[in-house]
Amino acid sequence: QGTELRPTWTNMDLKLIILCFLALFLLFLLLLCAGEAKNIPPYPGPNRMRDCYCTVNLDQEEVFRTKIVEKSLCPFYGEDFYCEIPRSFRHLSFYIFDRDVFRRDYSIGKVAVKKEDLQKYHGKDTWFQLQPVSADSEVQGKVHLELRLSEVITDSGVISHKLCQGLPIVNGQCDPYAAVSLLGPSRSDAKKTKVKRKTNNPQFEEVFYFEVKFGDEFLGGVRVPLRVLGQAGVHDAWYFLQPRENGGKSVKVEELGSLRLNIVYTEDHVFPSEHYTPLRDLLLYSSNVEPVSASTAHILGEVCREKQEAAIPLVRLFLHYGSIVPFISAIAHAEVNRTQDPNTIFRGNSLTSKCIDETMKLAGMHYLQVTLKPIIDEICAEHKPCEIDPVKLKESENLDTNRENLRQYVDRIFNVITTSGVRCPTVMCDIFFSLRESAATRFQVDQDVRYTAVSSFIFLRFFAPAILSPNLFHLRPHHPDPATSRTLTLISKTIQTLGSLAKSKSVRLSALSEFFYFHSYMYKSYSGFQWCYSCLFLFRFMIKRAQGRNRFGIKNFKKRWFRLTNHEFTYHKTKGEGALCSIPIENILAVERLEEESFKMKNMFQVIQPERALYIQANNCVEARDWIDILTKVSQCNRKRLSTYHPSAYLNGHWLCCKLSADTAPGCTPCTGGLPANIQLDVDGDRETERIYSLFSTYMTKLIKMQEACGSKSVYDGPEQEEYSSFVIDDPQETYKTLKQIVSAVQTLEQQHTKYKRDKFKKTKIGSQEHPIGDKSFQCYIRQQSESSTYSI
Repeated sequence: QGTELRPTWTNMDLKLIILCFLALFLLFLLLLCAGEAKNIPPYPGPNRMRDCYCTVNLDQEEVFRTKIVEKSLCPFYGEDFYCEIPRSFRHLSFYIFDRDVFRRDYSIGKVAVKKEDLQKYHGKDTWFQLQPVSADSEVQGKVHLELRLSEVITDSGVISHKLCQGLPIVNGQCDPYAAVSLLGPSRSDAKKTKVKRKTNNPQFEEVFYFEVKFGDEFLGGVRVPLRVLGQAGVHDAWYFLQPRENGGKSVKVEELGSLRLNIVYTEDHVFPSEHYTPLRDLLLYSSNVEPVSASTAHILGEVCREKQEAAIPLVRLFLHYGSIVPFISAIAHAEVNRTQDPNTIFRGNSLTSKCIDETMKLAGMHYLQVTLKPIIDEICAEHKPCEIDPVKLKESENLDTNRENLRQYVDRIFNVITTSGVRCPTVMCDIFFSLRESAATRFQVDQDVRYTAVSSFIFLRFFAPAILSPNLFHLRPHHPDPATSRTLTLISKTIQTLGSLAKSKSVRLSALSEFFYFHSYMYKSYSGFQWCYSCLFLFRFMIKRAQGRNRFGIKNFKKRWFRLTNHEFTYHKTKGEGALCSIPIENILAVERLEEESFKMKNMFQVIQPERALYIQANNCVEARDWIDILTKVSQCNRKRLSTYHPSAYLNGHWLCCKLSADTAPGCTPCTGGLPANIQLDVDGDRETERIYSLFSTYMTKLIKMQEACGSKSVYDGPEQEEYSSFVIDDPQETYKTLKQIVSAVQTLEQQHTKYKRDKFKKTKIGSQEHPIGDKSFQCYIRQQSESSTYSI
């Protein structure tokens, strides 16, 4: 059934305008970005300064926020935000907000970068002009249209509006309906569909007339020329919703200021595991290569522009296969042997330092939270003045009192650190033991080097940064206020000094390091971690489905305050009230994502218990992943953890995934957890190998130069040429052999990627659900052969 129009109307360029409306409830989540802004327009009033912060958004979904920079029109943030993007997106957007004295937030401007344009700015410092923020330009989602043209026009012209997908979910709510308008020379008709409750993927399947109800909020439109009907008189395709034409505010762009960003964006297509066997085997064999500088992993660190680029995928890959300790031990031993001064050991940004940093970040996050969070929370709550700079003292403060406050805080934090060894993850202990032995063997005269080799990481690169910026290590939900931030800065600096083996604390530092020496005997029979006191990990408002604990209870969705400690997972009606339900951590059998089709709701996950599963909807995709990650980690040592689960819900007397009718039927899908105890990570080894392949492919020119350098050293056995001086080549013959194997493996994968892109392009149908009309990202992807279905910023 379709609109019946006279053929002559097609020549008049009649257009069908489809508008979608729905109510919005906005939630803001703490997030981070990197950069600074300048020339922000002044506040209209006597106090012209602004208190500004910046947000990072995937389309319209906010995923990170910076601290508030007070009283500035050129705020500097300088914050780094890294995340793996859990869904597809069209724009990466950055918004600048101003918070007034009444704590109300006003948007000043935005920067929106199309996905297909991200490669233009990859790894570059770029100033972007802020653009006006308009509700008419904030559009996401897609719509499916089916149009039919007949020979005779009637009074009952209709259009079938079948399906929308990907509309935004805000505050856990999405109750969409569609309004379709037919605009012509002599008439204007409109009609809207029924409201589809609690879904962002509505199926309308309605045939309707047109009627516009003004006053609703515009969320996007599509303008379709009737000539697309062609001679067949039929058109069926998906479209991306587009902004309203001329919907921007009448503001001069240059009056809004600008924002400096450094965006690093990578996109990898991951093949089946067997494709990566040659390269993966080369990487995992790295710790056995003599010298280690000739190994594949070490060569990756040599050719990458930044050591961090290489460290992230290498650490994740070696952790996944349980080989991180021998690898780090090998590269650390080589670095120690090249170090001439014991005072500079592990102080540079070498591959060893970056790999250990990344390992501590992944393996030691919970150890860090258990150790520091209670005292950090207390410092933030007490607001005791600790300023010891006479110039910065307030009139009401006393220098001696402040100094004593600072001393007490430092002493307590230093005590909890030096007594926390028993909770340190085994993998960190193994690494520190290896560092100690290498340093003590290399510098036998210096008795302190065995301690400084460890303290340079545990204090300077692990605990001190977490004290300085607790929000970045999930110790606090938000940035601390300026006064508390100053206190934490002073504490962090003092801890760094003590960590450098100050003489007054050397005995206690030695005691801490001695723990690492004897750790191997303590952990051989230790199967997991039992924290000695309760630690609060996460707390948020989320949406949960009633569990039906009462036989006749209504299984509806309600907003609840969720709280997670190392002992229990609870939810409350409001913050501060008693728990409505408490789930002991030992009763959690698995934590997995819940398929969207179960309740037509995104960002849902399930906490599986012996009797039932608790279904929860997080506020956004990043938060959902964080909850799944931390709940999996705290319950990883439970003895009765499941090996299989149901990815969909149990509704209407059967499981939606496998159609089994028994609610106690065993799961039909393997659980995603299962890494060794104390290092639980959601790591895909194939994805990390693909990332490493992509890096080798990007730096192929450097690989070729390194081969030439090996040839030069082998033939002339003399000093390296100047253009090769940045490479570490201890054994030219062995290094050349490894380079040849790397190039061969990379070229084979490159051929497979080229074939995949060619086949994918041939099978692509513009207007399909996967590739709607109105977006150029896929075509740009095909043209950019350097791009290689995982996203990362």
